[in-house]
Amino acid sequence: MASLNVSSVLVVLFLTCKAVMATKENDQIIKEINCESKIGLPCVLEAFTSIFNTGSISNKCCGEVVVLGKVCHSALVKRTLENPLFKDLNPATIIAKSIQTWNNCLALIDSPSPST
Repeated sequence: MASLNVSSVLVVLFLTCKAVMATKENDQIIKEINCESKIGLPCVLEAFTSIFNTGSISNKCCGEVVVLGKVCHSALVKRTLENPLFKDLNPATIIAKSIQTWNNCLALIDSPSPST
């Protein structure tokens, strides 16, 4: 029984340390790559509305998301999920919507524009 308690404490400690490391890692990525300056506030709001709520993202903002880059996009979404305001959201659902938004934007930007 005592070994079960020690194991439980070690698992909780490991998960807590992992979460703290993830927070620091996301903040470090955002700071080092200067993510927050690579996308305008209107497009941040549009992208996050499409990920954290319901809404669509315009072609213009998709372009900014793609220029932002996948690493910054993921780090910003993960850091937002760490905010207590979003504690009731399902992280797996948000990550899935984030990936879907990224893939949709990438496909839109990579697709050739119709000839006129």
